[in-house]
Amino acid sequence: MDAITLLRTDHKTVEQLFKRFEKAGDGARTEKRQIVDRIIEELSVHAAIEEQLFYPVARSTVAGTEDIALESLEEHHIVKWVLSELEGLDPADERFGAKVTVLIENVRHHIEEEEGEFFPQVREGLSRTALAELGDAMAEAKKTAPTHPHPRSPDAPPGNSVVGTIAGAVDRVGDNISGLAQGGVSAAQDFIARVLGKNTRVASPTGSSAARSRARSVRSVASEARSVGERTVSAAASGASKTLKAASAGAKGTATTTRKSARATASTAKRAATTTGRTAAAAARTTAQQAGRKPTTNKPATKRSAAKPSAAKGSAARASAAKRPASRAAK
Repeated sequence: MDAITLLRTDHKTVEQLFKRFEKAGDGARTEKRQIVDRIIEELSVHAAIEEQLFYPVARSTVAGTEDIALESLEEHHIVKWVLSELEGLDPADERFGAKVTVLIENVRHHIEEEEGEFFPQVREGLSRTALAELGDAMAEAKKTAPTHPHPRSPDAPPGNSVVGTIAGAVDRVGDNISGLAQGGVSAAQDFIARVLGKNTRVASPTGSSAARSRARSVRSVASEARSVGERTVSAAASGASKTLKAASAGAKGTATTTRKSARATASTAKRAATTTGRTAAAAARTTAQQAGRKPTTNKPATKRSAAKPSAAKGSAARASAAKRPASRAAK
């Protein structure tokens, strides 16, 4: 992209912001504040790269551009003062709208002169290669250019290059700090709203694109950290509940097992006691019976042994009587 194309693109971006502001309603103060913040940043960066590179190159290499370059510098000076006043002005202030209107009129006049007179002269005086190289240098300078107006700073070399670089660094540090602060406030408001269970509308970040980006980043990180914390607490609570249930179930199971074991032990002991009692009773009866029979068995034994000779005598007599009839028959 050559230098003139780059500057024309910046002009289009600013014009779109102007139209957005003009279409915003009287009560759209937040929207108007955001649009003006964007305008301040875009015009501050644009003016810086023109003053540091485009105007010095044109004045030194393209004949007939000295006067228009000087007029452009004065127009920049006026615009910077208005931008610096708008930076700290409340959108509710009665002068806010009037200052933005004057700013828009001045910038549009400035753009008309640049695109109608200045740019054609420079394009004619510089080669395509020179414009391309200048455009690359301006694109690189945008990365470190001031993002806020500095109307008291030098606007011509070499002072503007040195001061512009320093101012750009300071602006970006300030943008970063502003973004961190705004993001921290938004994150705190989000947390309070969550605790109270309310859908509180948090104000959108303001300032340069860097400040707004940083604020959104801080708020996003805080929100993610809060979500992670809530998920961790929820998981811990769930784990504790499961552990408690498992412990309760284990305790119930242990108690049930203990009761069953106790019942089984008692039943076994009862059966063993019963069996032991029966065995003891049987042994006692047997012992008693045996103890009762010993005297009676001794006495009958004596009688039987005494009676045995009589029985023998009877048997001999019967045998003798049987023999006698047999002998008679033989005679």
